[in-house]
Amino acid sequence: MKKPSSKYGEEFSEWLDWILDSAEIYDYGRYPVKGMGVWRPYGFKIRELVINRLRELLNSTGHEEVLFPLLITEDMIRRESEHIKGFENQVYWVTHGGLEPLDVKLALRPTSEIPITYMESLWHHSYKELPKKYYQIVSMFRYETKMTKALIRLREVTTFKEAHTLHESFEDADRQVLEAVDIYKRFFDDLGIPYIISKRPEWDKFPGALYTIAFDTLMPDGKALQIGTVHHLGQTFTRIFEVVIYRRDGSRDFGWQTSYGVSDRVIASLIAIHGDDKGAVIPPKYAPIQIVIVPIPSTESEEETDKVWNYALEIERELKEKNLRAKADLDRESKPVDKFYKYEIKGVPIRIEIGPRELKEEKITLFRRDLFKRETIDRKDLLKRIFELFDEIENNLKKRAWEYFKSKIRRAYTLEEAEKIINKESVIIEMPWCGSYSCGIKLSEKWQGIDLLGSSLENIDTKDLKCVICGKPAKTFARLARKY
Repeated sequence: MKKPSSKYGEEFSEWLDWILDSAEIYDYGRYPVKGMGVWRPYGFKIRELVINRLRELLNSTGHEEVLFPLLITEDMIRRESEHIKGFENQVYWVTHGGLEPLDVKLALRPTSEIPITYMESLWHHSYKELPKKYYQIVSMFRYETKMTKALIRLREVTTFKEAHTLHESFEDADRQVLEAVDIYKRFFDDLGIPYIISKRPEWDKFPGALYTIAFDTLMPDGKALQIGTVHHLGQTFTRIFEVVIYRRDGSRDFGWQTSYGVSDRVIASLIAIHGDDKGAVIPPKYAPIQIVIVPIPSTESEEETDKVWNYALEIERELKEKNLRAKADLDRESKPVDKFYKYEIKGVPIRIEIGPRELKEEKITLFRRDLFKRETIDRKDLLKRIFELFDEIENNLKKRAWEYFKSKIRRAYTLEEAEKIINKESVIIEMPWCGSYSCGIKLSEKWQGIDLLGSSLENIDTKDLKCVICGKPAKTFARLARKY
């Protein structure tokens, strides 16, 4: 696949495809079912490390992991559709078992509010059992009719983390929304993925939810990407499936729910945001190979080359004993420069280069991928310097990601001012908004290709500001951007 000249602007799409292919992360477009890709071993390891961090955060906050069936009966889907406009028009249907038509059509899971609520109606009946916080990490399927894109818009989402919680009261579910937001903040902060948190407009909330909170980041082409959502579901699904709870005051009521999820888009963001024109740049915590050791052969003798190779193996053993993910590339048929190129594309955070000079002087040359910078240290200082570099690389990646992100957020106080910005570049625009449905709709329809992401969740001073549509006092800021 041809390497694009830059990851920014119109070439970002080609850049992402090139990285996923060249770094052997994800094979997309060649599997003979549209909208579905294959995780390759290197990419699957990134995915595993990211998922493990998410599991740690969920487990530490009282969530319990479950695993529900992939198939949902047509009757369950129809019961939902009688009450809300859900995902019925995006469902994949299973109609046959072998050659026999099924008595009941089965749907591939588009999300799991339906089956989990159904089972909760059998499991939980008293406030003493609540709150219950479940999550699973599974595949989900939606017949995506828009243009599909590797890891960003898929028909099979293979890294779908969905959490579902059940509560005695509206207030406790409301509290759970805040906990979920905090979990995601910690998660994305750890990955170094910058974000804004917004309350989605009424017409763009999750089907059946009272309200939806969303995390959005920006891709290098300036388009916003939704990377996480949190929904207060109220009693929508518990009414459908009759999840009745005995409350502490002796009364009976339907339970209250929340749900929240992330997907493969997290991996796409991790790669896209930290990468550069030369390839991926993976933060040390999430790098399948944290340190690659590249031995430089001798130009003098084969015996000296053998000593260099043994030196590489010795270093690899020492690093692995400290549970570091290190690899000595001992392929003698490949040139060092080709190995450099290979691991730079893969985004390996640190490269160790050792040749006859390092061997003789008991030195080690370190190369850090994020800054393309070399330094030479004493052999005895290796472990200490490795851990220092990990911290430096992580902090640098986070810092530059947030600086770029913040530079792409603009504030406009009139429609004319906003239009000048929109015509110039792709950014997130914030504008004073009264919060009304009608003004929100007008804003979302004002410019072709520009969507309303929602309103700012945090308190922003709107004193003396007027809504850009109706001129009434502003209550919040509307956020608009081009989005995936």
